[in-house]
Amino acid sequence: MGDTIAIEAEGLHLGYAGSTETVRVLSGVDLVVRKGEFLTILGPSGCGKSTFLRAVADLLPPVGGRLTVLGKTASDARRRREVAFVFQEATLLPWRTVRQNVELPLQVGKKSISRSVDSKPSHWLDLVGLSDLGSRYPHQLSGGQRQRVAIARALQCEPDILLMDEPFGALDEITRDRLNDELLAIWHRTGTTILFVTHSITEAIYLGGRVLVLAANPGRVQALIDLMPMKDDNGFCRRESPEVQETATHLRQLLRDGGA
Repeated sequence: MGDTIAIEAEGLHLGYAGSTETVRVLSGVDLVVRKGEFLTILGPSGCGKSTFLRAVADLLPPVGGRLTVLGKTASDARRRREVAFVFQEATLLPWRTVRQNVELPLQVGKKSISRSVDSKPSHWLDLVGLSDLGSRYPHQLSGGQRQRVAIARALQCEPDILLMDEPFGALDEITRDRLNDELLAIWHRTGTTILFVTHSITEAIYLGGRVLVLAANPGRVQALIDLMPMKDDNGFCRRESPEVQETATHLRQLLRDGGA
């Protein structure tokens, strides 16, 4: 992980326009995410986890404070196709094959990409372990396989920042654990900055170099915890280790306190 700043928020306020006033969702966020970092985000429902990702993706303008993405506005980063989003649902086009779904970002916005990219979908399908399934359709895939296609599609434009909003939340625990390992391997190979929202405390610890804990009512930063001391040189840890269990207990208490 380098010293370049990928995302910086200063006194950031986010919300939605109501009938008479702006409904504040997240208030006073101060945060620096370094390029190449894997940041996981935890918090009770309604605290602004997804809202923060939407602001970074330029899907929601700030109502106050400052937000920069790769040294520019979120709008500029979006126009340059430097940020990609993976949602909880894979949102694949059912009439397109796996390969055609992965190709889609280049087909709909190639002129907006300001740098050369590897346009071969086979490269990205191989990266997510689906090189033999390119001719299948989404209905012929398992839930985990569909999410892998969604990740490959997001990586097709080689974004600097990958935003992931509970992408494995609907999967069974064994599949989820396997995809966690695969995602970490992809992160190591690509060096992409990843922001990953989850409701799973163990997943947040296992994946993240740091975990951002948000509190609700009002939505705000409650804690930012460094997880690297419990990781090996490759950024991995054992889910069953005493350090992980101790950190999980601490995070669970923070979530209880922050949801009050």
